[in-house]
Amino acid sequence: MSTDNTDKVSLVSHLTELRSRLINSFIILFIFFIICYFFSQQIYSFLVEPYAKAVQNDELNRRLIFTALQETFLTYLKVSFFAAFFISSPIILIQIWKFIAPGLYENEKKAIMPYLIATPILFLLGGMLVYYLIMPLAIKFFLSFETSALNTSLPIQLEAKVNEYLSLVMKLIFAFGISFQLPVVLSLLARVGFIDSVFLKKRRKYVVVIIFIAAAILTPPDPVTQIGLAIPLLILYELSILSVKIIEKKNKKDNA
Repeated sequence: MSTDNTDKVSLVSHLTELRSRLINSFIILFIFFIICYFFSQQIYSFLVEPYAKAVQNDELNRRLIFTALQETFLTYLKVSFFAAFFISSPIILIQIWKFIAPGLYENEKKAIMPYLIATPILFLLGGMLVYYLIMPLAIKFFLSFETSALNTSLPIQLEAKVNEYLSLVMKLIFAFGISFQLPVVLSLLARVGFIDSVFLKKRRKYVVVIIFIAAAILTPPDPVTQIGLAIPLLILYELSILSVKIIEKKNKKDNA
């Protein structure tokens, strides 16, 4: 068999394997979506809990409203897909690992494995930061702009839409979860020799500006969520520099 035919067979086998892994990932995601839909009301109650706690001491009878007939149904679908993706992401990462692992050397497998473990953990930490800290603070900040009939002739009172509220929560969880992958990305770039700790230190002032711009884009236009995202990212950037230094020392030791 010629080299060209061998390459074609190899390419076809890789594409077949990739298709198989993608199909498995979609099946896993779909199964979890169906399961999550049966528990969509419980998931909804969990996501709305920060708002409920923030307004529980109000004298007003708070509620979430919907203004379109199909809005609640579509919201439950969106919540179910969000929860399914969140739960199945580690399994999808395992599918990706099974696809790339056969082409890696043993030392490369050992180098990549920590990142596969760190990725869902960091995503979870970002989501927890939003749920337990950022959202309660942001809700109280936004509610502080309400006015009563004693102060104005026509009071300003929040009538939050369920779809808009849940979209905001899910958007923030994804934004924080993805942003928390910064150490993983920088460490991988350091492993392939694209950056080093000196490079990161010299560009620290530019990174600070970029982080605050990214926080302004990824979050609502309020200082609470923007600062709540920017400060953890700055801390993660400093931790990334330490991680890159450790990688550099290990590479020097291996080379020696």
